[in-house]
Amino acid sequence: MTTSPIDCYQLPVASISDLINQPVGKLKPLLALESDIAPYTAFDCFDHPLRHSGRLLLKTQDTLELFSESSRPLSQPTDHEICFVSGLAKGPIKQALSNLSSLRRLLPLGTGQRQHAVLTLTDDEEKTHCRAYLLFITAENGRATALAVLQGLKGYNVSLDALRERIIDLGGMLVTGNTLYESLFPLQSIYDAKPEIAISGDTRAFDAANQIISTHIPIARANEHGIIADHDTEFLHDYRIQLRKIRSVISLFQGIYTDAQTAELKARFSAIMAPTGRLRDLDVYLLEKQAYYDLLPKNLHNGLSAFYGMLASQRQTEQAKLASYLCSQPYLQEMKKLAALYVQPQTLAKGPNATLAAHDYASRLIWKRYRKVCKIAAGIDDTTPDADVHALRIQCKKLRYLMEFFGTIFPPADFKSLLKSLKGLQDNLGRFNDYSVQQASLHAALPTLRENQGDDHLEVAQSIGALIAVLHTRQLKERAKIVKNFMRFNSPETQQTFRKLFQERKA
Repeated sequence: MTTSPIDCYQLPVASISDLINQPVGKLKPLLALESDIAPYTAFDCFDHPLRHSGRLLLKTQDTLELFSESSRPLSQPTDHEICFVSGLAKGPIKQALSNLSSLRRLLPLGTGQRQHAVLTLTDDEEKTHCRAYLLFITAENGRATALAVLQGLKGYNVSLDALRERIIDLGGMLVTGNTLYESLFPLQSIYDAKPEIAISGDTRAFDAANQIISTHIPIARANEHGIIADHDTEFLHDYRIQLRKIRSVISLFQGIYTDAQTAELKARFSAIMAPTGRLRDLDVYLLEKQAYYDLLPKNLHNGLSAFYGMLASQRQTEQAKLASYLCSQPYLQEMKKLAALYVQPQTLAKGPNATLAAHDYASRLIWKRYRKVCKIAAGIDDTTPDADVHALRIQCKKLRYLMEFFGTIFPPADFKSLLKSLKGLQDNLGRFNDYSVQQASLHAALPTLRENQGDDHLEVAQSIGALIAVLHTRQLKERAKIVKNFMRFNSPETQQTFRKLFQERKA
């Protein structure tokens, strides 16, 4: 029986000879090669969840292999190309990767060769005391390392501790994601969609705005290649989020730039984002495909399938258009010019609030937006027009952006508590908005059915009509939850925390 937890160590290649040839106290090492040397391709998603969690996923010609800092190596056969975790055959690796996003494609990040071995430590009576599962791995750049996953046996903890000490003496270190990947693929950049931007309380508001925008421009641009290659829908989603945050800074940080400068920046970033809207709408529809099937009875599925065929065709066209746009010289030149503005921000025209301290400026903005959220939410009931509910959603989004922009200025514990509470309300409002937008888009699609679906248009129309009815019912239920969620968000404790952070401290 094995002991727990299992430790995984990374060793210098030069130390392997000593590990496999020298005894550990009175225990003899016995090495058994378990595989031939084989070429591999390493995979991870674009946002590096495997790297961050200390896991390494390899694919050889017919096998998937997963190495982790806290479990034994796993493997399962495979006979097709890796795309998404959901597309993997059932097996231990698919189960182990179940916490990865179903929307993210697994992408190749490097190649090389690997070989497996098992090192067993035995006593004079040939009894096994412990083992180390070894992976010898090289990358195409010539870098090499070794992994040792230790396995103890019941009753032999002392022997396992001795093996661990030997590995540490030979330079072994517990595996962490960054150290392992730096050893093999040191030039791989790490993508972070939500970087912490260090803004201090006495930073000038003008400098804070420029720092935020200059951080998010390259993050947005890092997604361009994935949108063009159409790896997965999250590239476009993240791209739009970064641009939306930039536009929020320009809109919400009032008085940082002159009115003319603000209007110019708004127009330029809005023009960049405009061509992305239709493709994102289609992506959302297609991602909800299975959910829509689940909402309707089977006798309406044929019409829904025909409708989704139309959407898939439209998406192909829109994706090609957007890829062409992102590769165009006008787009590339505009992004280069905008980025250059924030390399030398002194060229930007300053407004009357440019020199305010970030703490006081942020406190004023956040408190004002919080009060606006409370005012709108207080008037929401079962009869409130959808437009007012959407206005609340927009104000909540603006409040959250402001709080995230200035997160490093305020005490983290209280700040995170407020954000968590706000996110719960936002999730509710987001679902309400999704149901509303989806109904509106389905209504808009109905007049085009005869042209696009021919003889099938009646069947498709019937399915869409039923879907609209179901979405409307769900939207009404979601509306009823908004009042309850707002009361939870705006509890006396929350009110007091907002006041303490953004009013009392300012005073």
